[in-house]
Order: sequence, then structure tokens, then C-alpha cells
Amino acid sequence: MYDVAVIGAGINGCSVAYYLAQSGKKVALFDKEGIAHGGSGAAGAFISPKFSKAGELKELIEKSYLFSLDFYAKNFGQFLQQAPLLHIAKDEIDAKKLQAFKENTGLKIAQTPLHAKCPLGISNILTCKAQESENVYLLNGGVVDAVGVCHAMAQGIDFFQEEIDSLLWENDRYKVGSINAKHVVLACGAYEPILKEPYIKLRGIWGHRIDIYTSTRTEATMHHYVSLSKCSDGKMAVGATHNVHYHPQKNSEPYDVSLGREELLQKANMTIELKNVKILKDYTGLRSGSNDYLPIIGKMINASNPSSQPHFHPNLTMINGSGGYGFVLAPYIAKQLCDFIVEGREIESFLTPLRFYKRYLKGLTKPQ
Repeated sequence: MYDVAVIGAGINGCSVAYYLAQSGKKVALFDKEGIAHGGSGAAGAFISPKFSKAGELKELIEKSYLFSLDFYAKNFGQFLQQAPLLHIAKDEIDAKKLQAFKENTGLKIAQTPLHAKCPLGISNILTCKAQESENVYLLNGGVVDAVGVCHAMAQGIDFFQEEIDSLLWENDRYKVGSINAKHVVLACGAYEPILKEPYIKLRGIWGHRIDIYTSTRTEATMHHYVSLSKCSDGKMAVGATHNVHYHPQKNSEPYDVSLGREELLQKANMTIELKNVKILKDYTGLRSGSNDYLPIIGKMINASNPSSQPHFHPNLTMINGSGGYGFVLAPYIAKQLCDFIVEGREIESFLTPLRFYKRYLKGLTKPQ
């Protein structure tokens, strides 16, 4: 008998499993493909705030950014490449967002250092857009080894490479594949849900990242048309692209990896000229976003008999919908979910599934 079964071994599932195991719970982790084989494995995994005007999502990601940098550095430092972060505006609209961000953020913004008329000690460059565009420079940023950190989080936890397509609650426990568990956490991402509830609306975001070799040297991560990691020993991560029109379970044609590479390199070269490029590895996968762009964590409501007094599935919670900020948000929101399961602490209300359920009920009562 397990205390908790976590279904889905991306960054959300691995983070929850890690915290639960650290709290003394016996945890089973499930994934049909393997650890970090989906959207998490293809993520750029850049640890960055959201450069936008004020709002719930910006504030949440800003808190998560600070929390997660500290979390990775303290617990999984070998998988974190820390470096300053330079965000460059793409256009006038983006420039106005950066101006508003700088006026409203509590983060300490540094002066962009210049060297040979280019920022951050970048050498051998023909184009460098930072000097001619609005930009934000932070001393603290980084990139996580997406696959490595997920495997490290799952270390010592019982992992089952098994597809789970149904849940059975019986005798105060769930039957999950070959095991029994007192509690289940659904961390299934954007793929077909195990439990279909009409109020939960998720969108798939296809992602592609490449690791490259280049003779161009950089001293910071850069976010512009695409994200670029600090170039360490000639190796740089480029990505990830966000494609909402491709879904591996819905599109008849397979994803064209070569076109994806071309797009990534074209966007990268709009920021900085990458010389002597050699593709080292491709990573592709489907990430999950919610309709209001905020993650969803907390108790699952049973909508089979809709009521203003919601009926919850017994001992069933979810964590999903982080979109392109999965590695920023996961440690912070997974800690909230763990504290709820272990200690009964309340989750921030604007993150729970209840917000979507209330909207669903309003839709049912609207006159036709």
C-alpha cells in the first residue's frame, strides 16, 4: 500500500513526488513513457520571471522564480547552470511591457554591462539587438538540465513505466495499475486525461528545443525571439518554440524536426550570430497550458451532478497547466500541493480547480 500515487513523471509530477517522499510518504510514480519523456523533456527549462505588466500570473511567476532558483541551487545544484539573464524586447508592444515591468517589479534590475559595444562580454558577433532595443538585465537566472533534474527528483521513489487509463476507488483506496494507494495526484499534462471532467480545459503546446555546439561565446542567458543559454564549453541550449497548432494525438502528419531546427536557429540568429553551429540533440514534446494561463492545483471536483455545493472526488488532486513556465512554477506549486496533502494547508484559491468549476456552473445556468 502506497500513501500517494503520482501519475505523470514530468517536472510537476516529479516535484510533487520529491516533496512527498521528503515528508516521509511512501510514493509511487507512474508514466507510460518514462521520466521527463514528454513536454518536460523538451522544455527550455530557463528559470526566469514573466516580463509583463502587473497581474496574478506575473506575481505568481515572480515568486516562483525566486523560490525555484533557491530550490534548484540548494537541492540539485549539479543540474543548474546559473548565469545573468538578459531579456530583449521583440517589438514596441514588448518594449512597453518591459518598461512597465521595470517600474513595478520588486526584483533588482542591474545595469547591462558593455564590452566591445556588445553586452555581457559576447564576442565575435555581427548583430546584437540589446543595444538598440528595450531590455531588462538581471544578475540571477539560469537553465536547468530538464531530464537530469527530473530523474534526480525521482531517485529512491518507486517508478512504474505503466499506462494508467482508469482509477477505481474502493475500500478507501485507489487501485492504480498494479498497486493500491490512499491518495492519487494527476500530473498528466496535455495528453488524454485519465479522468475527464467537463470544467477542466487544457491546451496542448508543442515544444522543440535543440542543444548545439557553437564557437560563439556568451556570458548570460538571453530571451528575445527564442531563449539562448549561456554558452559553456561550446554548448548552448536553444529553445523552446511554442506551437499550439500541432498535437501528436490529433495531427495526421508527424512533426517535421528539420523545419523546427531551422525555425529555432533563424530566431536565434535574429539576436546573435551563431558561428560554426553543429546540432547535438533535439528534444520535442507536448506541454500543457490552462485556458486562463494560470496553473491548476488542488482537489478534483466531481461534476457528474453539478451543484453550487461541489462534491469532491475522494483523495484525488491534480497539478497541471503550467505552460512554458513549468520549471519555474513546479517547485513552488508542488510544495503547496504537498503541504495540502500532508498537513491540510490551504492552497491559494486562484490556483484551484474550483475557479473553473464555478465558470462551468455559470455556463450551465445561462439561458439558451
